[in-house]
Amino acid sequence: MEGFSTLSDPVETPAHDSFIERKSEFIGDACHIQTLDEALAFVQSVRDQNPKARHVAFAAILGAANGAAKERMSDDGEPSGTAGKPILDVIRMGRLTDCVITVTRYFGGILLGSGGLIRAYSTAASMAVKAARVVSIVPMRHYEVVLEYPWLGRFEQLLAGVGGQEEKRDFTDRVVVRFHVPRSKSESFEERIREAFNARARLTHL
Repeated sequence: MEGFSTLSDPVETPAHDSFIERKSEFIGDACHIQTLDEALAFVQSVRDQNPKARHVAFAAILGAANGAAKERMSDDGEPSGTAGKPILDVIRMGRLTDCVITVTRYFGGILLGSGGLIRAYSTAASMAVKAARVVSIVPMRHYEVVLEYPWLGRFEQLLAGVGGQEEKRDFTDRVVVRFHVPRSKSESFEERIREAFNARARLTHL
């Protein structure tokens, strides 16, 4: 199954693009978020920056990579299902998570109808994603290991070999290292650790 991606554009400098459809301007903004509160604050900031806009619809997804997706969306006064849902569908179809997309509409006086609105909001959301920096999310498994000092160099080689990263290192009579490795390589990594240290290194899942 294909993994998830997110956007690396921060809330301070979101990805941005726009187009005009029958005199209405649709402006897409997209960025990375870590909480739903952060997503709602971003939406409010877009509204504050566009006080004359008729609508600021949005959708956000958080936590999908962990199998616990939380979603929010709003049509912001557009007919039900014509704004927030098309934006949400763009996020879902792109297998994106931990991001929010707003579409700001400056009304041009010509009604677009439900189909036209759905296409317009979907297009603006897609353009924002296309302008964004999309990065893959690699699921990680977190560990702690207790090592003798002479083993440290060998451990570092094994960790680098699977693309793992250290998080924290404490020195006592032994070395205690917290780290993570890609989940897809975790089983082979554990086996290499057992072989390298004759099962004497204490490896714990966190």
